[in-house]
Amino acid sequence: MMQVEGLVAGYGRIGVLHGASLAVEPGSCVGILGHNGMGKTTLLRAITGLLPCKGGRILLDGQEIQRLPPHERARRGLGYVPQGRQIFPALSVLDNLRFAVAAKGGRDGQVVEEVLEEFPELRRLLDRLGGALSGGEQQLLALARALCGRPRLLLLDEPTEGIQPSINAAIIERIHALRRRGLSVLLVEQNLDFIQALADRILLIQRGRITREIPPTALGDPALVQEFVGTSA
Repeated sequence: MMQVEGLVAGYGRIGVLHGASLAVEPGSCVGILGHNGMGKTTLLRAITGLLPCKGGRILLDGQEIQRLPPHERARRGLGYVPQGRQIFPALSVLDNLRFAVAAKGGRDGQVVEEVLEEFPELRRLLDRLGGALSGGEQQLLALARALCGRPRLLLLDEPTEGIQPSINAAIIERIHALRRRGLSVLLVEQNLDFIQALADRILLIQRGRITREIPPTALGDPALVQEFVGTSA
């Protein structure tokens, strides 16, 4: 599905990723844990093309994509839900979804209807402005908008940030259902219960490098969690 090999990226002269490598298999969910400032968000931004790569390779189905612009990567199957959701607050829920379809070059009617089948909570909100939604509703919209591009690999950056537990449970359920249909997921998350519920395996990132892989069951080890995440298990 996707391989990242020796990825180097940063902001101006400030290096953040220093040779990060990982792989995501078809239909799998790979979680990434690490302290703040270790390069988690930078990794996702570099994969999607929102941040230039200064070295290394990104392969999607064996084809290098690290030199492609973000919209071309999206058309090849990458979807991205950024931290903070970043929906269009002045557009209605329906127009947020339509915009995502148009950006992929598709026809909105059928795609939007398919996505609303996955997120029926949004039907009653279609005319409401994105900025008027609750945090949980905005997160569901951000996920639905990403799926309007019909991605094969979905990148999620801290999807539980500021979200009530009931919405977290709904997101877990939807992602499991989507994975059963072949969607792959790369998940950056600090909520241990959430990442443990979804990830097949978890990668630990330190100072811009993937340093270790652990099974989700290892999150029950308080010493390990404190070392790599900084919170108690």
